[in-house]
Amino acid sequence: MNIDNLIRKNIRSLQPYSCARDEFKGEASVYLDANENPYNAPFNRYPDPLQLSLKVRLAALKQVLAEQIFLGNGSDEAIDLLYRAFCNPGIDNVVAIEPTYGMYKVSAAINDVEYRPVLLDEYFQITAEKLLNASDEHTKLIWLCSPNNPTGNSLDQNEIVNILNIFNGLVVLDEAYIDFSAQSGFVSQLKQYPNLVILQTFSKAWGSAGIRLGMAFASVEIIMVMNKIKYPYNINILTQQQALKMLDQPEQVKIWVQILLEQRSLLINELNQLPFVRHIFLSDANFVLVKVDDANAIYHYLVEKSIIVRNRNNVSLCLGCLRITVGTPHENTVLLSSLREF
Repeated sequence: MNIDNLIRKNIRSLQPYSCARDEFKGEASVYLDANENPYNAPFNRYPDPLQLSLKVRLAALKQVLAEQIFLGNGSDEAIDLLYRAFCNPGIDNVVAIEPTYGMYKVSAAINDVEYRPVLLDEYFQITAEKLLNASDEHTKLIWLCSPNNPTGNSLDQNEIVNILNIFNGLVVLDEAYIDFSAQSGFVSQLKQYPNLVILQTFSKAWGSAGIRLGMAFASVEIIMVMNKIKYPYNINILTQQQALKMLDQPEQVKIWVQILLEQRSLLINELNQLPFVRHIFLSDANFVLVKVDDANAIYHYLVEKSIIVRNRNNVSLCLGCLRITVGTPHENTVLLSSLREF
């Protein structure tokens, strides 16, 4: 795949902004190049614009090159950048599964790009044929989310491979919940698929939603394009420091994941005992999608109890469904006790 054939013409010819920390890399005793206040170290200094120390640590963890990693202000920044880099407003389009994470559609609207949703089947699964049939010569991106949100299930990996082998644009696979899945994900297969972009995040398994750090993994060429158009200092120094601190605690993260998986099983078993629960869909994520008799009534009842779940009743294929995040053992107990009294 020739990446140049996909990039917008104006992005291909763009001369990116060069900040002070781009022009000088390394350590010095006196910094007088960036018009920074010399007081209040270390917060007076601009952060590394390419987050190299953090990427080196992540590269070792994910078994990829540091140059294959893009770090963004949440995954939403990477989503937006992919539209801005590869989709000509008013001309190009993207294809996405439906239902799925809502920011793919919102970002398409912001960037004036046609968004073509393809409904999942009754088992919340995809077929490559349906997604490819929805595409044409102006389709630049196909959006997949596995495990999917709000359904919780992992998509058929054979169908994902079929799409990767046939589609001439970029396939963006959002693996925000991959740490909770029995499937291993696709990061190890980046070399095989030059048109693959994988999104992951510090928000879920790493327990760090508050630092807003998203990750994108792709070929060096794709990452170079994303770095070319991102804002110079998109990841602040506090986020970089906290992410490095979290990377020192991989065993703690594994413990959290194991607890959440055990609590997910317990939650499913107990919810199945409730008379108004009609179906609980298979989940490879840290949440469960639950079909109930009256989703609106149960949602508002829980709000009155100061328990907040997500009402997905108006989402495609999710009629009558609530999405319930797996909490701590105490939080899950409080939820279940309240539901038993409904």
